[in-house]
Amino acid sequence: MARDDKSQSYCSSTGKDLGCCAVESVVSIDDRGQMVLPKEIREKAHICPGDKLVIITMEKDGKFCCLSLIKAQDFEVMVKNLLSPMLTDLQSKGKS
Repeated sequence: MARDDKSQSYCSSTGKDLGCCAVESVVSIDDRGQMVLPKEIREKAHICPGDKLVIITMEKDGKFCCLSLIKAQDFEVMVKNLLSPMLTDLQSKGKS
């Protein structure tokens, strides 16, 4: 089944269940580039007015195939947990 490039899917999974991921909702983008996250999604993700979200993208063949939203405070903790051991190691090597 051939598809034109505009509608080509880059995900290998089909259907609602994608293993660790699931299609929760479909949203529309308005003329100003804004979208509304449904209330159920905001509640499940504990997203409140004023929260900041980090957009993480994945690319395949030079095209975005995935956008993920992570609360900025959670992303900050993730980055600190990843970088902290490396910084500690660099500091200890610099002292010797």
